Amino acid sequence: MVGNIIFRMILWDLFKVFLLSLITITGILLLAGILAEASQQGLGPRQLLAAIPLLIPSTLPYTIPATTLFAACLVYGRLSSDHEVLAIKAAGCNLIHIVTPGLILGIVMGLVTLGLYHRIIPYTHHLLRAMAFNDVEELLYGQLRKNGSLAHQQVPYAMFVKSVQGRKLLSPVFKRKTNKGVVDMVARAREAVLRVDTTNRLLLLDMKFGVATSEDGSQGHFDHKTFDVPLPAGFDKYENRRPRDMTWNELVERRGELIEEDEHIQEEIKTNSAQIGQPGARPDLPQHVANLKEKVRQVRILRQHIYVEMLMRPALSMGCFCFILAAAPVAIWFSRGDYLGSFITCFLPIVCAYYPLVLAGTNMAKESRFNEVILVFGPNVLVAFAGVALLRWLLRY
Repeated sequence: MVGNIIFRMILWDLFKVFLLSLITITGILLLAGILAEASQQGLGPRQLLAAIPLLIPSTLPYTIPATTLFAACLVYGRLSSDHEVLAIKAAGCNLIHIVTPGLILGIVMGLVTLGLYHRIIPYTHHLLRAMAFNDVEELLYGQLRKNGSLAHQQVPYAMFVKSVQGRKLLSPVFKRKTNKGVVDMVARAREAVLRVDTTNRLLLLDMKFGVATSEDGSQGHFDHKTFDVPLPAGFDKYENRRPRDMTWNELVERRGELIEEDEHIQEEIKTNSAQIGQPGARPDLPQHVANLKEKVRQVRILRQHIYVEMLMRPALSMGCFCFILAAAPVAIWFSRGDYLGSFITCFLPIVCAYYPLVLAGTNMAKESRFNEVILVFGPNVLVAFAGVALLRWLLRY
């Protein structure tokens, strides 16, 4: 009976601190980080408000483990500092019964994080990309309002404006570029309106009362003229999606496609290599083989990144349980029940030890420097091992 009451009490305290910390840290990330960056990119208030619900799931795989850790540090630190741990042990309850609610919270939050990774987070990434593409006109207007220009190495044009009034561009200058990046035409006008044709993937600029100057210096005056240029190729193609934007099923499917593509290119390399030096062989065959080898290298890099992503998702989710396993005995040992004390003595050391190892291990795994499973899951194993060792030590006293 006593054990059940203690279990519910500790679990409820953990949940309260976890929920409050999760809301606070997620809000800080959104306001201080993601939304600030979005504002710098020229997004308007309407776009920001629409993006917030889609941005929140992306932060949860990082905030959920961190808040789980902080909740364990604070709750178990309070129990120890108030001598409740000693009282519970004196009542005949084993220390394991005290730690069990935290372990259950860690398991549940780990499963929640894994579930988010399985479908919800990639789906919200897809919605964000779709929202940006469908509202690309508003995005371009936002860039012009903020910077007064539009220029990118992937697009064959540059645009400059004096100011933007509503949907009207004042004193616009439009520079069209060739495939080699050379400006072959410059158009200046009194005003213009920007439109995007998503069906034909075209950017349309309706200019009024201006003059167009060609590369040879010839000029032509116009009252109204529409210039159209293509949107960047591959703007929303499946092949350009990052591994983190894919659902678990898409990762498995894409990795299988890359394996088949690798095997196909290898066969093509063997066939073409055997023909080099043979009578009637194409003179550009060696260069073609070199290009195929480079393509194989790119395919293998992408395949490796997908494989590491498939390992990283369960590893980060598993971090919730490992954090509890380490935080509970550390918090009981240090007996700090205040927020600052728990943060400095328990939360900060574990986070500073864990996440650098995760970052280093993930980067090394992507570069295939060592066994990927060991590199990705190694930080979890180290944290869990340290927690179990300290817990065994506490059980003896």
